[in-house]
Amino acid sequence: MYFARVVEARSFTAAAARLGVSKSVVSQRVSELEEQFRVRLLNRTTRKLSLTPEGLAVYQQCARLLAAAEDALDVVDQAGDAPSGTLRLEGPTAFTEDYLLAPIATYLSRFDNVRVELVTRDRRSDLVADGIDVAIRISPDLADSSLIARKLGNDQSAICAAPGYLERKGVPRTPEDILQHDCILYSVLKVSHEWRLHDAEGQPISVPVTGRFSAESGVMLRRAALAGLGLCVMPRSMIASDLAAGRLRTVLDDVFASIDLGVYAIYPAARRPSAKVRAFVDVLVEHFSQPRW
Repeated sequence: MYFARVVEARSFTAAAARLGVSKSVVSQRVSELEEQFRVRLLNRTTRKLSLTPEGLAVYQQCARLLAAAEDALDVVDQAGDAPSGTLRLEGPTAFTEDYLLAPIATYLSRFDNVRVELVTRDRRSDLVADGIDVAIRISPDLADSSLIARKLGNDQSAICAAPGYLERKGVPRTPEDILQHDCILYSVLKVSHEWRLHDAEGQPISVPVTGRFSAESGVMLRRAALAGLGLCVMPRSMIASDLAAGRLRTVLDDVFASIDLGVYAIYPAARRPSAKVRAFVDVLVEHFSQPRW
């Protein structure tokens, strides 16, 4: 099992975190397996791990055995069908703070034998390597075919700014007006340095934007917009309460090429997700049947 988890996680450290043991224990178990077979199973460098031909053959057998064991556990799980254990949940920081506590509370109130361990971060992680059971993704598409996705709702992006900033700098009326404004940039995505709009004839154009503040956190982008640092492109789900309260205003709604975003619950592909995962995803689908934004 230890060897297979190292291969799947592509890291001793990540495998140890997933298994809940120390890295030294995982390394020792893999070394013992190599001594038992009298062959090297992994090529180890400071930057990555790779399988030897013998290691690939061993992993394929291990994977079959683990799959059979998981099938056996599924039989027991389906017999009782009672969610139990710790659910590791990951979500974008701002969305998690605004929208996930209520469904988590519902989940915990319905099932006495489950616990939730919540991880918030804006960078996408490797669910298998990090031992994440369910993650929330807000994205125009999900390219990773190794994941199962349940759509929870739709979202759109918008250009927004604080009323105080617009009073100082003026409200942009045309795409060209953006060139005269400070723009808050999402440093994770280089494409955030170009905003897509439509010209007077309705043709799509890209407007290069500049600004003196950038961040890799959606929470910080929102706070920067609230502080009056400039124009910012944000998902409407993240600024819904600010728009309602008048703390932010959207601009150029008629010409901004809003990105259609999907809100998804995703989890690693498996023959059958565990009862705790199925139950939590069902709670999410129920909760977001009428999107809160």
